[in-house]
Amino acid sequence: MVKAAELAKKKMKLGKDDKRRITHSLKVGFALSLVSLIYYCQPLYNSFGVSAMWAVMTVVVVFELHVGATLSKGLNRGLATFFAGALGVGAHHLASLSGKTGEPIMLGFFVFLQATSSTFIRFFPRVKAKYDYGMLIFILTFALVSVSGFREDEILVFAHKRLSTIVIGGSACLIISVIVCPVWAGEDLHLLIALNMEKLANFLEGFGNGYLRESEDSDSNKNKSLLQGYKSVLGTKSNEESLANFASWEPRHGWFGFRHPWKQYLKIGALIRQCAYRIETLDSYLTTKFHAPPQVQTRLEELCLEMSREAARALKQLASSHKTMTVPSSATPHLEKSRTAATALKSVLKTTSWKDENDHLTVIHAATVTSLLLDVIDCTDKIAESVNELASLARFKTAEKVEKHVKCGEVVLTESLLEATVSPENGTPPVRPDPALVM
Repeated sequence: MVKAAELAKKKMKLGKDDKRRITHSLKVGFALSLVSLIYYCQPLYNSFGVSAMWAVMTVVVVFELHVGATLSKGLNRGLATFFAGALGVGAHHLASLSGKTGEPIMLGFFVFLQATSSTFIRFFPRVKAKYDYGMLIFILTFALVSVSGFREDEILVFAHKRLSTIVIGGSACLIISVIVCPVWAGEDLHLLIALNMEKLANFLEGFGNGYLRESEDSDSNKNKSLLQGYKSVLGTKSNEESLANFASWEPRHGWFGFRHPWKQYLKIGALIRQCAYRIETLDSYLTTKFHAPPQVQTRLEELCLEMSREAARALKQLASSHKTMTVPSSATPHLEKSRTAATALKSVLKTTSWKDENDHLTVIHAATVTSLLLDVIDCTDKIAESVNELASLARFKTAEKVEKHVKCGEVVLTESLLEATVSPENGTPPVRPDPALVM
């Protein structure tokens, strides 16, 4: 009973973490019930017979959480079945020309040749990334059709039933996946990149409060999980690549066109991970506690806080603009302020008189932190360049200025209204002000 209760709690937590999982489970159950009607409805069963099981199997193996993943598997399975079935029928026909003795030999040779060549093709990186499942189904279908044709009199009917039931199952998956609460891989990838930038910014915001300070209160423990959020960024490579692959299969939806530059997202993600690795190194210096002369320590804290705070502002600005798909305001001013603070920090380290060995350790530690912060700033600069490049490729919308002229006799009053780019919590596009409605 205890284990059952724990399992129930885990299931509830899993559903609360992402309610789309519950919706997806219901969609799969509905799709399976729908294609099972082929068995329950006698006229349909008379048409397909036991081949109706292929429709059920197709739903089980094809239906995925994201529309792109379902579409990828569905098209791979359908096209692979069609071409493999056609080749299998052709191979059976050629083998039958060699007589009863030579037919099994020829069929075995064709199966060997096809399986060998198709398996080797699966090793090509591009094929492995996008068409591996299709190649697997191609090998399976060719073998089933060509080999079963040796004992099956009506091989064309067999191939037709198999293809038809797979099309029925795949179509049910695609229609339900797109129409009923669709989950787009493109949107998930887009939000994931923005979220990762925010995680880096959160750490940099808190870094200035932790550097060179011995926190004896519980505030540092409260924010520890927030500051450690950057660690989850380090392992997002495979997830980003999968989402980008699925997104490339998806039709036009929302803000994302058919030829949206998904590869640019992977480039930004790689730069974010590089920045996260540098932050990980920087984070290790928070565990070292030491004391510097009071006036020097205060100045060091101020400059480090300035550097990390400006870098965090740049990242948050980039994340906000990326999330709302607007051309980002330049992050260069924030990065320049960070570099100015770094220059001032170097000047403090050079001009301050250090008397004992502990002071020398302070210099080394502060210089190392400064160098690491500069690396983070350089990474942030590269991220800003990549986000701007994405904005150009994807044609992000610019912040529009609406001017209102009010004439009062000979006086003209001009008011410039900058369009808001704050992302709503429900994920819908930001409402753009209509110039005609602005008074």
